[in-house]
Amino acid sequence: MVDDEPVSRLVVHAAVERLGHECVAAADGETGWRRFVDDEPDVLIADRIMPGLDGLALCRRVRADPRPGYTYIVLVTALGHREDVLEGMEAGADDYLVKPVDPFALQSRLIAAERVTALHAELARHRAELAELARKDALTGLGNRRSLEEDLRALHARSQRYGRTYCVAMCDVDRFKAYNDTYGHQAGDKALAAVASRVSAQVRTGDGVYRYGGEELLLVLPEQNLESGMVAVERVRAVVEQLGIPHVAGPGGVLTLSAGVAAYRPGDDTTPEELLKRADGALYQAKATGRNRVCPEQAPVQAGG
Repeated sequence: MVDDEPVSRLVVHAAVERLGHECVAAADGETGWRRFVDDEPDVLIADRIMPGLDGLALCRRVRADPRPGYTYIVLVTALGHREDVLEGMEAGADDYLVKPVDPFALQSRLIAAERVTALHAELARHRAELAELARKDALTGLGNRRSLEEDLRALHARSQRYGRTYCVAMCDVDRFKAYNDTYGHQAGDKALAAVASRVSAQVRTGDGVYRYGGEELLLVLPEQNLESGMVAVERVRAVVEQLGIPHVAGPGGVLTLSAGVAAYRPGDDTTPEELLKRADGALYQAKATGRNRVCPEQAPVQAGG
């Protein structure tokens, strides 16, 4: 709570704590703002008329703060005119109290504040869940194309800025159409989910696994060069084969994975889209040479070579 009058400040502070809440008091608007930034309170009780940063200006500053969360604002004023109340509401206040503050009126405002802030917290949680779901593939639980584009763009920018390497691997379940034709689409969905789960468990914590489309998965491997990336993706290929999912049309009679790997090197002027094309070309090579294998991208042609 923020009030430049010592008596009013002490009265409200004591009343709030008697009601079982923790209260931090400030004697002016600027100090109140700094405490607000540090403590991120659920409720702000602010005097309307103060020297310097007054209650209205403090309300506006709090509402302009871009950080998540909602603070319930109660404006305290000696002015009970309707125009003054409306001005406070327009500045961002949720409710108001008239001096001298009546403890019962204060308690009723805090009950309302608790309900409103709890509702905002619940809405924020649901928004976060929806945002996360919007980045997930429903079948496999992997990141979808949207999350891939966002994450890859961010990784590429960091790698350019700090001169770091990373790899991408385009992976495709071998003869998956034939699997669906033989065992049915429900079995195909189950098999794809099992492959996705095993791949996710195999990669490092900082690696990304995404469903690129259909039976294609995309791995993003930060801090890996082409050689180390090949080793990591070969482990992924092996664990998929070790699942032992029967597939009469697959290499060795089980469901397998082919992959192509491409690497970003510091100083490259390549884009993420070009890197994906190079990985896709390497995947084509893996398919063309027998499937159930990992192939690296072709060495870039040197200028004048």
